[in-house]
Amino acid sequence: MDTDLTVGVEEEFLLVTADGALSAMGPAIADNTAEPDGELQRELARCQVEAASSVCRTAQEVLTALSDMRGRLARAAARRGGRLVATATPILPQNSPLELTPEHRYRRMAEHFGEITQTGSTCGCHVHVRLPDRETGVRIASHLRPWLPLFLALTANSPYTEGRDTGYASWRQVLWSRWPSSGPPPVFGSLDEYEASVAAMLRSGAMLDRGMLYWDVRLSDQHPTIEMRVCDVTAEPVVAAMAAALVRALVARALDDIESGRPPIAVPTEVLRASFWRAARDGLSGSCLTPDGQSLRPAVAQLRDLVTDLAPTLKALGDEDFIDSTLHDVLESGGGAKKQRDAYARRHDLADVVDEMVVAG
Repeated sequence: MDTDLTVGVEEEFLLVTADGALSAMGPAIADNTAEPDGELQRELARCQVEAASSVCRTAQEVLTALSDMRGRLARAAARRGGRLVATATPILPQNSPLELTPEHRYRRMAEHFGEITQTGSTCGCHVHVRLPDRETGVRIASHLRPWLPLFLALTANSPYTEGRDTGYASWRQVLWSRWPSSGPPPVFGSLDEYEASVAAMLRSGAMLDRGMLYWDVRLSDQHPTIEMRVCDVTAEPVVAAMAAALVRALVARALDDIESGRPPIAVPTEVLRASFWRAARDGLSGSCLTPDGQSLRPAVAQLRDLVTDLAPTLKALGDEDFIDSTLHDVLESGGGAKKQRDAYARRHDLADVVDEMVVAG
């Protein structure tokens, strides 16, 4: 077992006013909030802010770091009369177009991609796991690829957008798929193949720079990591920490499989996309295809099976106790989308949903 498989998590949040409307305070909060451990970043939309955890060695460290960063951002928003909201799409209808962060790169994106840029107010959760090298990372991505829909189901947290119920647990996934460089990555035989595809996408104009490679698993250009990007920002930090633990364990198992010559689960891209759609619609409360695409099973049952299968790896990485102590409550909760819909059901008022998803300072 590689004991140097450190992990980190990035979370994107929406900022709203007291009445729930999107607020343009994102750049001010990112630029002026203290960062004792971790990093704050501007995002495409002024109503967003991103928090990146420090480098962690256990899921408990991830949870501590994310809880601290959420609290600091919530207090910074409150000082400016706003609120930090852990939802992956805006809940209430907006009266004006999305206001972009005034940076040259974001202006270029708006000019080049037009209306697609208006999907920039979606909020994701990205898990980074340290890589031994980029060539190995390409092979690991093929092993992670079949599990992407299950992680989407676990974290789905965007049933409402612009004042309406979309009928999906993760509307963010549907919106984000509009970007031409998004979606599950192809299966590559080498790093050269990976880089050739990236170069071709840049030549086509589907990306303006390498930072716009939006595959749901990619090699990070900023860190020596593989990055899973399929998750919605989660309603509770414990879900993000659980996802981080499971992704890291899958990376560790992939390394063992690669060393032993075991191939990844083969799943055609069209089947994987169908599984994405089902996971986005149903979320944690419903069903999705198994990683091999052969059957439809409840997401909760698949997650329990995955934890059982990964138990020796989780133990070796020091995360077994964390998963054992949190798994039941996380899975029984039904997920972030259910939490939002339950809040709406009480009085049929979307303002209650906003209140439910506000992060406490």
